[in-house]
Amino acid sequence: MTARPHDATAVPAGPTALVRAVRRAGRLVGRLVRTAPLTCAALVAFWGVGVATGAPDHPNDELIARIGFGTDSPLWTAFSSALWAMDLTGYLATTALLLVFGTLAERELGAARTALIFLASHLVGVFLGSGVVLLGSDMGWSWLDSLVGSVAAGPSFGGVGLALALTFRMPVLWRRRVRLITGLSVLVLALYSGWLEDLLRLSAGVIGLLVGLVFLRGDAAREPRTTAETRVLVALLVAASALGPVVVLMSPSPNGPLSWYSDVVAVAQPAQEDVDVVCGSGAVELCRTMVIQMSYGRLPALVMSLLPAMLLLVLAEGLRRGRRFAWWSALVCNVGHAAFIGWYVVGAAQIPDIGGLEVVFSYGVPILGPLAITLVLLVTRKRFTVTLPRAVIRRFWRFTLGCVGSLSALYVFGGYLVRDQFVPEPGFAQLLADLPKRFLPPGYLLGLVPLEFEADGFAGSLLFEYTGVVFWLIVLVGLLMASWRAWPSSSEERAARARELMRRHGGSSLSYMTTWPGNQYWFTPDGETAIAYRVVATIALTVGDPIGPARIEAVRGFAEFCQENGWTPCLYSVGADTRAMAESLGWSAVQVAEDTVIELGTLAFTGKKWQDVRTALNKAAKAGITAEWCAYADAPYAITDQIRSISAEWVADKGLPEMGFTLGGIEQLTGDGVRCLLAIDRDRTVHGITSWLPVYAGGEVVGYTLDFMRRRANGFRGSMEFLIASAALALKAEGVRFLSLSGAPLARLDRGERPRALQRVLDLTGQVLEPVYGFRSLFAFKAKFQPTYRPMFMAYPDSAALPRIANAVSRAYLPHLNVRQGVRLATRMITRS
Repeated sequence: MTARPHDATAVPAGPTALVRAVRRAGRLVGRLVRTAPLTCAALVAFWGVGVATGAPDHPNDELIARIGFGTDSPLWTAFSSALWAMDLTGYLATTALLLVFGTLAERELGAARTALIFLASHLVGVFLGSGVVLLGSDMGWSWLDSLVGSVAAGPSFGGVGLALALTFRMPVLWRRRVRLITGLSVLVLALYSGWLEDLLRLSAGVIGLLVGLVFLRGDAAREPRTTAETRVLVALLVAASALGPVVVLMSPSPNGPLSWYSDVVAVAQPAQEDVDVVCGSGAVELCRTMVIQMSYGRLPALVMSLLPAMLLLVLAEGLRRGRRFAWWSALVCNVGHAAFIGWYVVGAAQIPDIGGLEVVFSYGVPILGPLAITLVLLVTRKRFTVTLPRAVIRRFWRFTLGCVGSLSALYVFGGYLVRDQFVPEPGFAQLLADLPKRFLPPGYLLGLVPLEFEADGFAGSLLFEYTGVVFWLIVLVGLLMASWRAWPSSSEERAARARELMRRHGGSSLSYMTTWPGNQYWFTPDGETAIAYRVVATIALTVGDPIGPARIEAVRGFAEFCQENGWTPCLYSVGADTRAMAESLGWSAVQVAEDTVIELGTLAFTGKKWQDVRTALNKAAKAGITAEWCAYADAPYAITDQIRSISAEWVADKGLPEMGFTLGGIEQLTGDGVRCLLAIDRDRTVHGITSWLPVYAGGEVVGYTLDFMRRRANGFRGSMEFLIASAALALKAEGVRFLSLSGAPLARLDRGERPRALQRVLDLTGQVLEPVYGFRSLFAFKAKFQPTYRPMFMAYPDSAALPRIANAVSRAYLPHLNVRQGVRLATRMITRS
């Protein structure tokens, strides 16, 4: 049901928004202190010591040398190193790490055990790392030998160990995800960045895992991985493999055993005088490298250098969704990457004269990494079964090849027209031969293909540097959309089956909305229970309760169906029974609306509480206004034209688009069985209109649900009260059991229960949207009819998906919201709330 316009004529006195925000922040901090006092005290001490010594703003090398831990440091520095970080980035990252895992650990383990695990991971971890450095130095490993005498500091060592130890007390899904993400992150930092703090972070993480394995491991049986979880883990693995090039590219001075990878992916900007010196010395290979590096501007060089990482991240999102094309693409990319690195190591890399073990490790791991991921992809290939429609695949390839052809023609022919902006000046054949290089990352050009010319002018630089950037950005966006978008197919035959089930079994007051256009349908194997849904941004939003007898089996089966397709299920506007069924499967639920039901069997407009309704009926009679039933599709043009005009006037007054999803508009008035009740005066002027959706049970109509509500701006002011009261009296006489005034979104009855955090967020959202859509005013208006209140819930399986669910719900309700209207909506919410 669409809310009426709401005019806020006065702003109630009260604290300003800033004061309220400060109060909320104070309550949040107070709750955090009560929940995790040790973590809060540690962070206060950490920042207090750091600010007192000026460490966050101006890192003091002398201070770090005294208090940091290293191979030549006193033993007491193992403790003092936990009180400082190396720089501001370290302070911020450590704070986030401890706020998350320190708080969780105190809640799960208590302050004492949290402190013990943190100290054990930090102390034993730094000594373990120091021992590895000394052992590697004695073995002649140049990387580890370079760390002898250096120092490192930071509580992030113990924080990583605490996080990995805590995974033994986490739910299975989060246990695997946190271990994979945290473990691979510290491993990549150690291998590519390679400074002492990176190695100590890795060694402390190993100690944390051992502590958790020995002291925190439970006796729970090993649970098999579901298809969805396998997809997530494989996607995380592929995404983590992209971190190495990013670390190398972003690190000002990578020092790890794989830091040589910067020769491939990083494009530095050497000074011209340095290039002249090198090229004049006769070092042909190094000269060509520096010229290539100089041929790119900073922005295109950065984008093209990050291309392999961005491609893997996009493919990881497709793998998380179970897309078959992403599996094939990731397989080809990893095989090709391993082959390229192998060729580079054999043919182009300048391998230093170091020990055989170090050579094998430093130059073998980059090849074995992609091969290991290839093996994982092959083993899990049966989990990636979601295919795109053939028409979509053909359209993607046509678009991609069209982009290649257009950009190629632009580069070759445009470059020929401005050939004087290249040095040396190329011919048409040279531009054509250079074309494939424009689509490769600049680092990959080293030794692979010769560089014939470079750009020396605005137009030439634009073509030379941005041809590949534009192409790959288009391809990446296309792949990402193919991962996100859903192409569910439904037929009229499936819709007819769903309508037949709805008439036979009935359902909630929203059951008729399952027949609206835009819905897809899923059926249980016996075909006797259906769920209507629509996919918005990879969230499968259902409309009301399952229809049919096997509801819990339907919820379970629908969740599995969504997993197979890479979607997240969300049961929206369901009743208390469906909520209980979902919670029995381990789902969470939150109230999103309040259904208001009028029982017609005992209805009588008597007593003081019905005074407003009786007044509306009496005033309508005096004004000569009557209530007339009609079917919108069969109504005269003079009537339907007025209805459209009233609706357009209402929308124009809002300045915002009509809401959809569970709120019907003009298009829904033509549905089979939908009845319209009009308030019409003697001149046949329509003052107001309501539409009523049938509710079935056993093949018969047992109730009606109010949906569409509009009244003329300058018409009879009590139109809505009059129409609802008239509908109740008329339908009672027909033997209808009840009327539902439908659910008021983001409004609910206060039942004296303490709301959870998410419920408070939804309550605040309803409060902010009130000046615009008036949901709470609508809820108060319905109270005039003394209804029975029935809460409506949203049930979801994964709390981590809540931001995406919120985005999907907002897009479902406002599918036609444009940028201008979005700015207007935000402005209204800010100025009126």
